[in-house]
Amino acid sequence: MSENHAAHTHGAGDHEEGASWMTAARMLQDASPITVPEGASAMTIEVEWEPGDPGTPPHRHSGPAFGYVIEGAVRFELEGEPERIVEAGGTFWEPGGDVIHYQDGNALTDARTRFVVTMMCAPGKPMLELVDEEELARRAHLRAPRPTA
Repeated sequence: MSENHAAHTHGAGDHEEGASWMTAARMLQDASPITVPEGASAMTIEVEWEPGDPGTPPHRHSGPAFGYVIEGAVRFELEGEPERIVEAGGTFWEPGGDVIHYQDGNALTDARTRFVVTMMCAPGKPMLELVDEEELARRAHLRAPRPTA
């Protein structure tokens, strides 16, 4: 939250004492543009992957999703973007809709990884929809080049 926003939110009548709210918040992520489906619901979940767990198979969400890594490191890959590692204290987001989310697994082989994610869901759609092999093959040209080992 910006100082300007904080000032407008709390107004001029605040007392000097107990003003820790002005420095207590720190911006972790600012994503734009986002599109939230009309009538969307939101869900916040905590995910915990054991060491080396590959995570959820390729999937998509009907609306945007915003995540924060609590501990460990997430191997994160969206369609059209190179794979990256998001370490504890880092954030990630995805726009949802048609974009395939290829990876969200534990990037560590010797430690657990935990993250929190808030997902928006379009009415009547599942929060998460797995992508089948046929669609993955059809859209292979949209996936960023794979890292070479």
